[in-house]
Amino acid sequence: MASIQLRKETGCLIIDFYHQGVRCREQTALPDTPANRKRLEKLLTRIEEEISLGTFDYARYFPSSKLAKKFAQSPMADAIKSLAIVVAGGDVPINNGGLSALDTPLFRDFAELWFSERLVEWRQSYQVSIKEVLDMYLIPRFGDQMVSRITKADVLAYRAQLAKVPARGKTTTLSNSRLNRILNPLRQILNEAADRFDFRTPFMSLKQLRVKKSDVQPFTLDEVRLIIDTVRKDFRNYFISRFFTGMRTGEVDGLKWKHVDFERRIIMVRETIVQGREEYTKNDASQREIHMSQFVHDALKEQEKATRHLSGYVFVNRNRTTLDHKNVTNRVWYPLLRHLGLTPRRPYQTRHTAATLWLAAGENPEWIARQMGHSTTEMLFRVYSRFVPNLTRRDGSAFERLLTGVLGDGVRQIQIDLTAQADTEVNHV
Repeated sequence: MASIQLRKETGCLIIDFYHQGVRCREQTALPDTPANRKRLEKLLTRIEEEISLGTFDYARYFPSSKLAKKFAQSPMADAIKSLAIVVAGGDVPINNGGLSALDTPLFRDFAELWFSERLVEWRQSYQVSIKEVLDMYLIPRFGDQMVSRITKADVLAYRAQLAKVPARGKTTTLSNSRLNRILNPLRQILNEAADRFDFRTPFMSLKQLRVKKSDVQPFTLDEVRLIIDTVRKDFRNYFISRFFTGMRTGEVDGLKWKHVDFERRIIMVRETIVQGREEYTKNDASQREIHMSQFVHDALKEQEKATRHLSGYVFVNRNRTTLDHKNVTNRVWYPLLRHLGLTPRRPYQTRHTAATLWLAAGENPEWIARQMGHSTTEMLFRVYSRFVPNLTRRDGSAFERLLTGVLGDGVRQIQIDLTAQADTEVNHV
């Protein structure tokens, strides 16, 4: 069990911990103060983490210690003495050799530690995305720099460099959204390092790039009917399910027969397909039950005859595996829209279409939010209301119709009396 102790003879603090079954006690030149104890606690936390991961190199922390040679991991140990990791934030020696406490881990080392610590929090697809960003972008650029030496100017210069990189498969450069996805792991890594080693993070006043709001372009009911009537027969049930359930792409692609309850007429959204892998839904609110309209019920009954005996998944390809959404998009969806002369739109617009059709039909907004997997109704009114005339009118006509429906001609008589009274008052004036 690691601890921080006080050496009475010198009045300075000592780090006490075990490594490979050996008790290690390293003296610092730090006086016993709450601030210094806090610094050493951070240092001990990192040491224990590296010991548990099997990556601890004694010589990197205490290059002048007699125990450094005892625990030397390789002939390269002496070459990395200058990278000793000590408490950051002051020019205070941490061992008898008088090493300055300005050095921190290399970015590549701390990034790998950060990644290993966070794995348990992430879905597998997100793990892959973050690892790709680290390997392709961040480590090649910052890997050999100490985390405390990476400045705001370094980050801004790298962001400007990335902004000139062509996007994959396109003639344009990387979008602001993509730049943010690259720099966000860098932000998290340096913020965590700054907290552990007590230095100022370069992201202190650096905001994310503004991302253009994606446009919502739902289909009209006539366009939906045209698409369903024209699409290939083997995809007709698939797109009916997308247009009239509001499921996300991964949710409909990952839908299993065991989650389709014809008796209760519900679809239970429990899983999603991301990058070809089965995973938990986007969030807890996405775990939901979707009501099957008659149209969807009939489509799934028809689909059941075609695929239930082939696979546990509702929609499968010729190889009896889940659909590849990119393949469906490029080989079925976009060619169909071009054939029909409709504006090209992502298949995700089928989800937006379901929301606007439900709203236009007058369904309860809270019910719609549950069908969509939203925790509140806020997004419905913020994103979709402009597509529904009776929700966006601001002339009071809806209230007038309510009063007329309840009070009848009495409303008209009240209006006449009020008008006459107002005219009389004006004449007296």
